[in-house]
Amino acid sequence: MRSIRMTHSVPAPEPQGDIAVSVRGVRKEFGDLVAVNDLDIEIRAGEFFSMLGPSGSGKTTVLRMIAGFEEPTAGTILLHGTDVTKSAPFDRDVNTVFQDYALFPHLTIAQNVAYGLTVRGVPAAERRRLVAEALEQVQLAHVAERSPAQLSGGQRQRIALARALILRPKVLLLDEPLGALDKQLREQMQFELKQIQRDVGITFVFVTHDQEEALTLSDRVAVFNNGKIEQVGSPREVYEFPRTEFVAKFLGVTNLLADATAQRILGTGAAHSVRPERVRLVDPTAPLDAADVALPGTIVETVYAGAHTRYLVETDGGTRFISETQNTHTPRTTPSISRGDAVSLRFARDHAVAVPSA
Repeated sequence: MRSIRMTHSVPAPEPQGDIAVSVRGVRKEFGDLVAVNDLDIEIRAGEFFSMLGPSGSGKTTVLRMIAGFEEPTAGTILLHGTDVTKSAPFDRDVNTVFQDYALFPHLTIAQNVAYGLTVRGVPAAERRRLVAEALEQVQLAHVAERSPAQLSGGQRQRIALARALILRPKVLLLDEPLGALDKQLREQMQFELKQIQRDVGITFVFVTHDQEEALTLSDRVAVFNNGKIEQVGSPREVYEFPRTEFVAKFLGVTNLLADATAQRILGTGAAHSVRPERVRLVDPTAPLDAADVALPGTIVETVYAGAHTRYLVETDGGTRFISETQNTHTPRTTPSISRGDAVSLRFARDHAVAVPSA
């Protein structure tokens, strides 16, 4: 993809390494409801930062406070070191892409993309050039004269993105912009969105409740729960090394061994998480590796999910495990494990990750 060229009227983003957004001790109350509770976040310039959590966890409220649509009850919000806590949305160098895209139905696509430039008084010739480049970047130059109603959901999403990016904000806020798309298109748009972010180098702050989406897109992820952040880290860090039981359960599927179960199986009293893809099912007579935990059990249920199959196994000790196996067998081969089969459930001891107590 071609990058949008810089001009005097479209300032370049700040260099990587600066702090683009600082949320310090922020609290937000709606009457008796505490939506966000004493929150601290630092988002680096140029990174793709996702705020992930279930509905009602506070992530969208934080995004709206960064945008200026809500004012914190307490605390401070800084954009590139400038306190904007009480600044109006139009006084902040940010742009927002909403889930419904908010395109003007009476304007053409080119006019929609040019809207912000028109408001800023950018000369017509410069507007046309920048709009052409923005549409080319999102690979939609051929729809410039159409109306939003003539575009698909994925195309409208890209137009909303082009309209936001053409102003070269220092921070782009995205409020579940892929939520209205079907699964196949959403997955395609994830790659395009990440490619565009890398191409333009602007800080993206992305809100989602989709765990896979956050892991796919992000440089770092903040996992929200009940108005607080449970953990911040790279996708690998939050998935492989969850710091709370909530993070372990919310990010994908896991086998969470409570203290007493971990003591019986692993010989340690701390809770542990074992991801299903790390759990192998083998013949009970197979030799045991000294580094493995081995538990005899029975297949209770199987779930075929295309690329992989999940097995629910009940061990002889009464603990239930989920094992996930990639479907690498040939299409006409019948799986060798079925419901009711006796198996040996095994995983490497160091694949069980301790989950700190709350």
